[in-house]
Amino acid sequence: MGDYDTVILDIEGTITPITFVKNTLFPFVTNGLDAFLDRTWGSQDLNQYISLLREQADKDVENKLPGAVVIPMEGDDDIKKAVKQNIEWQMAADRKIGALKAFQGYMWKEGYASGELKGEVYDDVVPRLNQWRDAGKKICIYSSGSVPAQKLLVGYSDKGDLMPYFSGYFDTSVGLKVEASSYTRIAQEINQEPARILFVSDNIKEIQAAKEAGYQVVISDRPGNAPLGPESKEFKIITSFDQIA
Repeated sequence: MGDYDTVILDIEGTITPITFVKNTLFPFVTNGLDAFLDRTWGSQDLNQYISLLREQADKDVENKLPGAVVIPMEGDDDIKKAVKQNIEWQMAADRKIGALKAFQGYMWKEGYASGELKGEVYDDVVPRLNQWRDAGKKICIYSSGSVPAQKLLVGYSDKGDLMPYFSGYFDTSVGLKVEASSYTRIAQEINQEPARILFVSDNIKEIQAAKEAGYQVVISDRPGNAPLGPESKEFKIITSFDQIA
C-alpha cells in the first residue's frame, strides 16, 4: 500500500459515475419538485430548507445575478412558484451552493428511503476500500454535495451500506474544493499531516488545490468525465481504483 495514512475521496466522477448524478439524482429533483412541495408543504423541515433558499436568494438578488428571484414570506402559491424557479435556475447553472445542496439532499432522502434511488458505485471501489481499511487507513469523503446527501449515496448504494468504511464527511461548508485552504482545514480537523493524506478527484482544479496544501493526489479519469487537459500530465491518472498504489 502507498505511503499515506488517510484517503479522501471525491464522489462524482470518482466513486460514482457522473451519469448517475446528472441522469438520475438531478432529474429526481426537477421532475418531482411540484409533487414534493405539495406533499411536504407546511412541515417544519420544509420551512427550514426554504428559509435557507430565501436567505441565499436575497444575496443573489442583491448581487444582481441574472435569473435570481426573491422568495416571498407570504402567499403559499407565490412562495411555491419562487422556490421552484429558484431551484431550477440554480440547478441549470450547476451551482455548488449550500442552500441548494441541502434542499436536494432533503428530497433525495425520501427517494433513497423508498428504494426509488440507489447510489451507483463503481465495481473497483469496494475492494480498494477493504484494502485501505485492512491496512489501517482512514477513509473520508469531500464532495460539493451536502454531507447528508453523501451519506445517503454511500448508505443506500448498489453495493450495500458503505458508511462503515468512512470516518469523516466534508462538504463546501469547510470551504470551496478549488481552494487550498479547504484542504488545510480538513487536515487540521482530522488531525493529520497533509503529506500523509491522499486525495482522489476527477477535477484538476481540486487536485491542484490539494497539491498546493501538501496532499498526495491522484486524478480519477472515468467514462463520461470531462476531458483532461495538458495541465493534468504532471499528476498520476487512474481509470480504476486498483491502479492506486
